[in-house]
Formats: sequence, C-alpha cells, structure tokens
Amino acid sequence: MREEFMGYQRPKGKVGIRNKIVILPSVVCVNNVAIQVANKVENGMALPHPLGCGQFGPDFNYTSKTLSGLAINPNVYGVVVIGLGCENITSKLLARQVKRSKKPVEFFDVQDVRGGTVAAIEQGVRFAQKMSQDAAELKREPFDFSHLVLGLECGGSDSISGITANPAVGIVSDRIVEMGGTSILPEFTEWIGTEHLLIQRAIDKSVEDKIQSILDKFLENTMKIGIDFRGVQPTPGNIAGGLTTIEEKSLGTIAKAGKAPIQGVLEYSEAPKDKGLWLMIEPGLDVESMTGLAAAGAQIIIMTTGRGSPTGNPVAPVIKICGNPKSCDYMKCNIDVDASNIITENKTIDDVAETLWNKVISTCNGEQTQAEILGFNDIAIWRAMNFPFSALKI
Repeated sequence: MREEFMGYQRPKGKVGIRNKIVILPSVVCVNNVAIQVANKVENGMALPHPLGCGQFGPDFNYTSKTLSGLAINPNVYGVVVIGLGCENITSKLLARQVKRSKKPVEFFDVQDVRGGTVAAIEQGVRFAQKMSQDAAELKREPFDFSHLVLGLECGGSDSISGITANPAVGIVSDRIVEMGGTSILPEFTEWIGTEHLLIQRAIDKSVEDKIQSILDKFLENTMKIGIDFRGVQPTPGNIAGGLTTIEEKSLGTIAKAGKAPIQGVLEYSEAPKDKGLWLMIEPGLDVESMTGLAAAGAQIIIMTTGRGSPTGNPVAPVIKICGNPKSCDYMKCNIDVDASNIITENKTIDDVAETLWNKVISTCNGEQTQAEILGFNDIAIWRAMNFPFSALKI
C-alpha cells in the first residue's frame, strides 16, 4: 500500500503541510509593523530579521534569495511584503521573486502610506486577511512522499547523538528518498574528517570534486587568518557532552543522511534541482541552517539534539529527537521523539526510526511539533561575505 500524507496543493506541483500567510519585512526597520500585522491575521506569520539595508554583492543576493525562498516555501499560501521605502532590498524586488511561484502576493512601503505605521498596519491586515480567508477554503488532499522535502539538522550534539538519534534519522531520510522524495544535509563544516565517506556516495566525479573542493577552500581560508578550524570544533557544549574531535562530530552529522547516493551540492538556501539526497553549504549554525533549509523548500525539518535545544522555524515545522536520557528528562517539553530508550530500554535504532517516521506522518498531516506549540519561530540568515566563507562557490 502506498504511504501518503494529507497536504495542500500549491501552484507548480508543490505541496504544503501548513497553510500560512507570511508577512515579510524587506528590511529590519519594519519588523514591528510585520509582527503587528501577523498578530491580527489567522495563520499569519511574520518573518522579522535584522537585514535588508545597505547590503551589496553576494550579501545582497544571499539575503534576498533567502527571504524570498522562505516566502515561497510550499507551507505558505500567500505573502504580504512590507518595505520601508529607502532600503536596497525592496518590497517590490521580493514580491517579484515571490510572484514567480504563482502564489498570491501583495507589497507596499510604509513611506508611501498616508498615516505612517498605524495606517500601514491596517493596510497589511486588509491584504493578509483576504489571503487568510482564501486559504481557509483549501482542503487537505492525499499526496505521496515524492512531494516531500526533508531538512536534516543537529544541534547541541553529544557523544550519544551519533549512535542513537542520528542513525534513526538516517533511516527516515533514506525512506523518503526511496519513496521519490528529497532530503537535504547542510552543516558543511561538520563534514570535515568524513569527506571521504561522502565522496564514496557521490553520483559522479563532478559531485566528488565539489565536496572535496568546498572543504579544501574553507580550511585554506581559515589558515590564512591564522586559524586551524579543526582545532575550533567541537564546540564547548559538544566537548561537555563527550565529543573529543571534529571527526567524531562529523560522523554523527553525516549519519543523519543515511546511505542514499548524493545528487549534488547546493548553495545556501538553494532549492534542489531534482529528487534524492543533496548537500548544502552552510557553516553548521542551527538557526541559520534551518532558515536555509526552509528557504530551499523543505516543508519539514528533523533536528537531533543531544544536550537539548528549543529552536524552531516559522515556516517549516521542526521535529526534535534526542537520545540523551538526561536531556529528554530536563527538556521534555522541547522534545518530540525520545530516542534515549535505545540506552535505557534496549530499543533498537530501527524501533526509534519507526516512531520518528510516524511522527513525520502525523506532522505532515497537521499535528504540531513542540516548537510550534511553544511558539519558537527563529530566523537567522547566513552572511555570505563573512570571511572565510566569502570565497566558497560551487
């Protein structure tokens, strides 16, 4: 029997598992306007961020691509873009990028609205409420998992993560790929020491070369500023959790991606060109990573956490899975799937993977994750011009 989930049909064959109305500020100056609009609209979600003004070059491109990518995520029905009017990442630019997705979009600038922010909020609410009413008319329909894009993330990793939660996620990732779906593994700085294992799974020589060259360039750039990155990782939290080397951390990271062949390497927030498993260039920072995954089109994200993490995403629901018994106890309200029973109850990784798979299905069908219930909606956009990352190009 074909496994399915109940989702929302979107233009261009996309499928959403949420039905959000995004209120997108083009610049930090109107974050509060966007938040107030979203608070007055059913299923409204503001995407506040600290950027949009005075950006240029690659930094401009990364920010605009990520903001528009979040807005066109399949979990979004429609978008209201609000600008101030004097920034260089304009509301018109973002609206034009969103319009390519064929979903409803409106835009305006606060400086062009007589009555200032009070009137601008009222205008934003009018636009968003109309979209919300139209979105409410949509009904969930059955879709197979070839329509799903899964984001893979880990944060607060410990020595237990790589032998409990992460391998269970890998089984789920492989399952989605086998069903014709898509999975994305970011955190390229946490491939270091395991790149030979990833290269063995590349579908061709060009993908092999991309994986190797990305890491070579990064390590070379850090050396130029007097830093050996292999001495920076693991982080203090990782070390406190029992990890001792970057190789140990990386083995856990790539375990989330199972055993599927690697189709290619994506830039930050770039949508996969085809189905299957993809890698994404992103420096292993949890919120930036999940922002990039959602901007790339992931409708759902699985995050493994050893020491515990509350973070979520405003566009894509984040399922938290943890294999550390203490963390599952102390941060129970933040954890969706308890994988610590591999240790405490002699459960197998396959047992936990099945539990996680059922959670994926229920989340796709509308069940809220703990991050959603608690209201954790976090955004951080990778600044592409930050050295030593600025020279990394595919």
